[in-house]
Amino acid sequence: MLADLPPDTQHWLAEKLIPRRYGPDEIIVVQGDPVRAACFVVEGHVRTVLASPDGREQVLRRLGPGGAFNVVPLLEGGCVSHVTIGAVGGVLVLAMEKADLHRVIREQPVFALGLLQALAREIAALSALVGDLSLRSVRGRLARLLLEQADAGEVARRWTQSEIAARLGTVREMISRALGAFADAGLIRIDRQRIVLLDREGLEAEMSR
Repeated sequence: MLADLPPDTQHWLAEKLIPRRYGPDEIIVVQGDPVRAACFVVEGHVRTVLASPDGREQVLRRLGPGGAFNVVPLLEGGCVSHVTIGAVGGVLVLAMEKADLHRVIREQPVFALGLLQALAREIAALSALVGDLSLRSVRGRLARLLLEQADAGEVARRWTQSEIAARLGTVREMISRALGAFADAGLIRIDRQRIVLLDREGLEAEMSR
């Protein structure tokens, strides 16, 4: 969105954008808090989480370099965050105040189109998540996550069961039982907290459950 802007607009934004750094697991925005600036991720990753009153969490998205957050509250007028946003590791973002965001949207069609495309991708991702939560079982959702995250026969990230539960919209106990069932069926092997995939076809079959 920023790279395709005219040089004079880039120079103007360079004076307006505010760099902010966050440490691993640091909370950037809390659900329900006021939002004053849109943020563009330069380095690292953040995750957006929806929390229920009883403390359960659903991870909605994981955003890396090029991703943007806090945009919707500034466009809809409420200026209140609908989600909690936290740094996964060390994160560098560029913050753009509301007035500057609205100005560049009005004056730069290229930026406005890029922002619309980013929001469209967000809607598509959230629609897929709703479909998963409503149409797939916990085992099916877990199988899909393992296959998506697989790298050279093992899940590349060392997820905790609580992280997996938040990602899949369930509780840790359900994930523990599902992982145990997959291991008993010979679909995976848990080796020193790493999940090694043994039967991809079997996991693909589980996705439809």
